[in-house]
Amino acid sequence: MSSPSATQGRVCDGTGGRSMRITSVETIALRAPLAREFRGSYYRMTHRATVITRVHTEDGITGEAYVGDEDASLTQLQAITSTEIAPRLAGLDAFTIENIWLAGYRSTFDILRDRRLGLVALAGVDTAIWDAVGKALQIPLWKLWGAARDRVPMIAIGGYYGQPLGSIADEVAAYRELGLAGMKFKVGGASPQVDAERVEAVRAAAGDDWVIAIDANQGYSLADAVELSLRLRDLGVRWFEEPVHWQNDRRSLRDVRYRGALPVCAGQSEYSPAGCRDLMEAGAIDVCNFDASWSGGPTAWRRAAAIATSYDVQMAHHEEPQVAAHLIASQPHGTFAECFHPDRDPFWWNLIATPRRMQDGHLVLSEAPGLGWELDPEFIARYRVSG
Repeated sequence: MSSPSATQGRVCDGTGGRSMRITSVETIALRAPLAREFRGSYYRMTHRATVITRVHTEDGITGEAYVGDEDASLTQLQAITSTEIAPRLAGLDAFTIENIWLAGYRSTFDILRDRRLGLVALAGVDTAIWDAVGKALQIPLWKLWGAARDRVPMIAIGGYYGQPLGSIADEVAAYRELGLAGMKFKVGGASPQVDAERVEAVRAAAGDDWVIAIDANQGYSLADAVELSLRLRDLGVRWFEEPVHWQNDRRSLRDVRYRGALPVCAGQSEYSPAGCRDLMEAGAIDVCNFDASWSGGPTAWRRAAAIATSYDVQMAHHEEPQVAAHLIASQPHGTFAECFHPDRDPFWWNLIATPRRMQDGHLVLSEAPGLGWELDPEFIARYRVSG
């Protein structure tokens, strides 16, 4: 009988027995004015805001991330992180991600507060911890999470009402100049006939090789959404995102999908993978664009992605290309990463100091560990919110 192994009784954690104890969590709020107002179906944007989260560890590795676009609630997000989440994480091993996530998830349990505030704060911490783990293991997150591909097609979010970026043709030309593969175009703020004409103008300007998705931001009634879907049936629209009003959206999304002519996308307004599951179970969506930065971080998004494989639903991600590109690249059923024009999102184009490589409409992921981005300290200093 052979002698017991020297490692018998030890738990293999995949890190060679290494631990990475958390010592502190730091947040920095940023708020930058936009060059002009951007208007969707029922909202307007004049500033871009975010929270940088840094998780420091005892061996000198710092995970760093920025998530969300929370202008009015920046102070609340920082307070939740510093007073509720950070104390629960002190001394925990950063490799024990599931335990850390559960500890941070308690910040969503306050029934008198908007739960999404806790989720956004948790998302910042969760993303920063994943960055630290990638750095410790010297592996980029797209590879750590699955490495389905090393590049993702990138599309712009645009088509705002009032044409803040010039004519539709000018806007398309600008995105082509940036090396992008297509655009997600805003609808839902006009009649189906008017919005159909606007989308037709995109196709005419862009040509057949340009990816077009449309996004109503929950702006239409069921009847109007179906009408627009049928009007655009021959334009090669990749998906119709959040086509209907919020109050009965699961059933109405299903009806737009069955009665219309375009694939349906939703999920960014869900708070949990379970909410995304319910959309899938109802047959309401073809594409799930769950947002890691709004819903608890990459740990939550990856759970939704796993569920989606069982329903033959593709995965997208609402905005936040700095983390979305890694998530989409990691999954065989991933679709596109999304960005904005530089005038709409100064963070993606200026806060990140690391050069990006675009090739044939695709963002090529780097081999740098973790998120692979370095943030510009001068930009942070310029737009930091004091307090």
